Amino acid sequence: MKRALIALLIIGAVVLVGLQLIPVNRTNPPVTREIQWDSPETRALAQRACFDCHSNETQYPFYAYIAPPSLLLNSHVAEGRDHMNFSEWDEYFHDFDEIEEMVTESKMPPWDYLLLHPEARLSDAEKAQLLAGLEATIAADPGE
Repeated sequence: MKRALIALLIIGAVVLVGLQLIPVNRTNPPVTREIQWDSPETRALAQRACFDCHSNETQYPFYAYIAPPSLLLNSHVAEGRDHMNFSEWDEYFHDFDEIEEMVTESKMPPWDYLLLHPEARLSDAEKAQLLAGLEATIAADPGE
């Protein structure tokens, strides 16, 4: 039994070291066209709660350099940028109704992101302010 446990620990360590060798892209592409915000307050709320996954201004924390969290983070950022990217507003048409649903139903920011980024948690008042600002912003600048 003791040998089996030692073997499992060695295999686990080898796998963990091997995961560190998987390349992870941590670059931020250039901003091609940022949305034209209705106010600095709307931008600040979006930056606090959304930019790490929905912009080309991602702030990579220490765990972005350690697998397996780095792999999960990379996946979140890629998926977030694919759905909506405040830094590439010229490439997307945006539906405010979908954004409103994701925020009001607390699907965004996702719970696992909030565990390590409590500053991204918005109060109900902040969510309402963000949504009102985004609605005005997207109405004035819907993207391409």
